[in-house]
Amino acid sequence: MTDSAGVGCLQQIPTVFDAREHLLRVCSLLPLTADMALAVANQLIRLDPWLTLGYRPESLAHYLQRADVSLHKFLVSASGQIVGVVCCRYPWLFGPFLELLAVYPQFQGQGFGREILGWLENPVAFANIWTTVSAFNLRALNFYTKCGFQEAGLLKDLVRAGFDEILLRKTVPKI
Repeated sequence: MTDSAGVGCLQQIPTVFDAREHLLRVCSLLPLTADMALAVANQLIRLDPWLTLGYRPESLAHYLQRADVSLHKFLVSASGQIVGVVCCRYPWLFGPFLELLAVYPQFQGQGFGREILGWLENPVAFANIWTTVSAFNLRALNFYTKCGFQEAGLLKDLVRAGFDEILLRKTVPKI
């Protein structure tokens, strides 16, 4: 069943989002609670793209705290430490829209980002995975490209005038 906006199946939330905690191979995804939002926001504003775009911790914390049944928010945990955050919107164009994926710098290069993308690659539930990346954020663009994402469009001045976002899509192979 497709919803009236044609953005995907609304019959039920796919199992990839139905559990409160997800135990992956190298990390776990735990529910992001409202009381953790400001601490996460304070980490993110020191990183790109949020640093370059001039985000304030309060506005980012508000995004992380607000109630939104379509936005699935998780802390990324490994060995008892918070190593990042992931927020996925579902449904969105026949798959999830990865609104935010951040692995803190000291934990990058250890496979957490790739594992989270692998968790989203559910061929039974999704045809696509979508995300955007700031055009100036070449490190993130390179990461997504290496993970099989392709450019689907350019969104000029989306977040802030003078800064473009690149819409990326990964087609999930059917099994």
